[in-house]
Amino acid sequence: MKSKTIQITLIYIMISLFVTIICHKLLTSFISSKENFYFFIIKDIIFILITGLVFKYILSKNESKNVSIFEKLKQTNEEIKESNEKYDIVAKATSDTIWDWKIQEDRINWNKGIESVFGYKQEEVGKTSKWWFDKIHPEDSIRMSIKLYSFIEQKTEKWQDQYRFRCSDGTYKYVLDRGFLLKDENGRAIRMIGAIQDITKQKEEEQRLKLLETVITQSKDSILITEANSINGKIPKIVYVNPAFLQMSGYHSNEIIGKSTNIFNKGPNSDSDELKKLLRAIKNEEECLIETISYTKHKEEYWVRFSMIPIFNNEGVISHWISIQRNITDEKKLETEKEHLIRELTQNNKDLKQFSYITSHNLRAPLSNLIGLLNLTEDIPIENTELKEILAGFSKSTHLLNETINDLVKVIIIKDNPSMQKEEVSLKEVFENVFSQLSFQIELHKPIIKLKFDRVPLLNTNKAYIESILLNLLTNSIKYKSENRKLKISITAEQIDHQAILTFKDNGIGIDIERNRDKIFGLYQRFHNYPDSKGLGLYLVKSQVETMGGTISIESEVNKGTTFTITFKN
Repeated sequence: MKSKTIQITLIYIMISLFVTIICHKLLTSFISSKENFYFFIIKDIIFILITGLVFKYILSKNESKNVSIFEKLKQTNEEIKESNEKYDIVAKATSDTIWDWKIQEDRINWNKGIESVFGYKQEEVGKTSKWWFDKIHPEDSIRMSIKLYSFIEQKTEKWQDQYRFRCSDGTYKYVLDRGFLLKDENGRAIRMIGAIQDITKQKEEEQRLKLLETVITQSKDSILITEANSINGKIPKIVYVNPAFLQMSGYHSNEIIGKSTNIFNKGPNSDSDELKKLLRAIKNEEECLIETISYTKHKEEYWVRFSMIPIFNNEGVISHWISIQRNITDEKKLETEKEHLIRELTQNNKDLKQFSYITSHNLRAPLSNLIGLLNLTEDIPIENTELKEILAGFSKSTHLLNETINDLVKVIIIKDNPSMQKEEVSLKEVFENVFSQLSFQIELHKPIIKLKFDRVPLLNTNKAYIESILLNLLTNSIKYKSENRKLKISITAEQIDHQAILTFKDNGIGIDIERNRDKIFGLYQRFHNYPDSKGLGLYLVKSQVETMGGTISIESEVNKGTTFTITFKN
């Protein structure tokens, strides 16, 4: 800088000398004396040198001043640069969106956070406060705007609010917005700088915790939270109880908080083994479930199902235990009553089975004798008409009684053999046996019978039972055929996974399902006024199917037909 000042000074002197010499040359014609000429030249040169020195001094002063200003500007620029770098680093570290609002001009600038947090590109971002307010959720916009402008009017310095801000993809994020107000010397708000922080996750967590709190407080089950560590082999101290526990135990919260749950678990009828099991689980940091008798504050007994669940923190260390308790007193009473009923039913079943054996076996001998005697009377001529009618009625009743006992014997045989021997049975062979037994009826009515057993050629079942089932169903189809159309019977078998599904379908007179669904498979249930209908066939079919571990269902419509679907494990 100094060399530049000297250069400027030398240039000034040289130009001034050159101009002086030229001027004196022009003036020589007007000056007669040379002494005067040299005198003027010397005087001008001295003047030029003096003014050159003065000019150099002024330039040096200005140069020093400019250097000082330059250094200050340089230092200021460095400070601004450092401040901007810190600002950018802080903005990146906090993931905040920084905004700068010049209130009087209504000009607002956003940092890069508006893109990284909300997805807006710089060309999409508006420069006025209107763009900002338009992005606030409609439910929050009016409230937030009123609160913000009220803050500006009050001229306080710091402001903050929570609202939902729309992202570029149309979704909304919960944000916490903080602002700082700048004022001029007259106290007028001129500028506001703020930072928007994304708190969506915190808000969602708050809502989740509120839901969980609602569930806990409204739950009918008792919920307790205890400390992690137990002292002296006791259950850890309680830190929280929900209203359901207070209602169940009769305690107040101030009587429970900070105390061990032993105060209400332990009692003369409590199961000490269950309590030891619970303490072992706590020691081993394992989940545990027990059932024991607990006691209310007033020493009233109640059954409780008590579970302890460990809660681990991020380091894998237990921070708390959560206990869920349910009053199962009524459940225990029902369980006791159920066991009592089961014992009674078992005994009744034994008594009924014994009665059935007595009825079916002890009556057979005298009934056979009676039938034999009645058969003898048929060869004896009886002239008395009344006696003949009496004997005929007696014979009919005796034969009906014999049929009833035979039916009862069939049922007893099925019920007394819950695990019949199974074997691989050919459905085609079974149906041929059934067909031969019903050859007379089939020849008489000539039904159209379609069989499709190719998908299940062999069925793992009891041969006698499956034959009886098909015999009963086919007999019913022929017996209850429609007089208005040709009888059609379809029998198909399909294999689905490990199940064989046997479908038996006819177009007979059908059954009114709406009226008789609960009675269809009942004993001695008849749905048509046929003289030889006893109401035993479908009961036997269902009993045999269930004895073999299968299920049977029916779909039927009056005057359209009936479909039976039988499912076996195969």
